[in-house]
Amino acid sequence: MRLDKFLKVSRLVKRRTVADELCGAGRVRLNGRPAKSAARVKPGDTIELDLGMKRIKVEVLVLAEAVSAERAGELYRVLEEGPVPLE
Repeated sequence: MRLDKFLKVSRLVKRRTVADELCGAGRVRLNGRPAKSAARVKPGDTIELDLGMKRIKVEVLVLAEAVSAERAGELYRVLEEGPVPLE
């Protein structure tokens, strides 16, 4: 599954275009490396998102084409959550 689609389906971002913009700005890392929106995601991968001043690191558990909002959190596990480090 494409990274931008996973971010949308899992409800980590609201729209796929927003996920694409985040990837283009270098604010998304897949397994520790900057990722493009077309990067392939598989279970076991880690995704780091910089959303404003907040950083979220999640592990992909399951891939699904569509899930309800109540079940979206079952697609990933939060590993870390906190402020974006100053560089």
